[in-house]
Amino acid sequence: MRVLVTGASGYIGGAVIRELQGAGHQVVGLARSDQAEKTVRAAGADVLRGSIEDLDVLRAGAETADGVIHLAFHDFFRFEESIAMDRRAIETMGAALAGSGRPLVTTVAVARSGKPGEVSTEDTRQAPGSFGYIRFLNEEATVALAEDGVRASVVRLPPTVHGPGDKAFVPVLIDIARERGVSGYPGDGANVWPAVHRLDAARLYRLALEGAPAGSRLHCMADEGVPTREIAEVIGRHLSLPVVSVPASDVGEHFGFLGHVVSMDAPASSARTRALLGWEPAHPGLIADLDEGHYFASAGS
Repeated sequence: MRVLVTGASGYIGGAVIRELQGAGHQVVGLARSDQAEKTVRAAGADVLRGSIEDLDVLRAGAETADGVIHLAFHDFFRFEESIAMDRRAIETMGAALAGSGRPLVTTVAVARSGKPGEVSTEDTRQAPGSFGYIRFLNEEATVALAEDGVRASVVRLPPTVHGPGDKAFVPVLIDIARERGVSGYPGDGANVWPAVHRLDAARLYRLALEGAPAGSRLHCMADEGVPTREIAEVIGRHLSLPVVSVPASDVGEHFGFLGHVVSMDAPASSARTRALLGWEPAHPGLIADLDEGHYFASAGS
């Protein structure tokens, strides 16, 4: 297949390119800058120059592709603006694929019902009014494309997609521990994060592209839930720092913008996704990956 990949120069995108090429697919990566183009070409993919704001470019790219994997999301610090941009991109590429039966795989965060301790499944719908609900509406927009003859599916990612090159939440936690002189966890640290290695995530994107039924909601979770205390303990051990509980009243001050995320309890199952597509994670879980040491191989570790 000739596959258009948005976000191709990113952390997950690079792994997806290699996974697709390994299965014999031809990849065209969307690149919005000279550096992104250089990265995509270095990975052996062709380049479509533009961004997800360039709707004419997206439309043309989707029309000439056998399938699309949509990974790009511009700016979590301009969340609502980025959500609207994401929605326009999904609708544009979906319209270009309408009536063809070709696949469109999009990306959202794992949904949470809002019920404490409830394990999220592929059937879970994000609680209205909750953090992230507006992005969940883009999931609904994707699934609705199945009615227009698009083999549309959604991959729900966990808070942590880990592995070498990660620049998201776990590296921030490590930086906070270095700055504070302690490795903290919220409250009793029993709240959990689901997680997946980026190479396992890349394989699920390929399987979704190749065979996910129209309207599928897929869970990209290898670890159903890793307690935040265990994460803090690994960080503390590698940095030789005390591991401490941070009271709920101090979480915002201690963790900054990450306070909401680090306090989240979001267990999530991928059992149905595994059964549907034969996906079986094969790479280290989050704790084992942290223990490999690459997250700490920087100055001051």
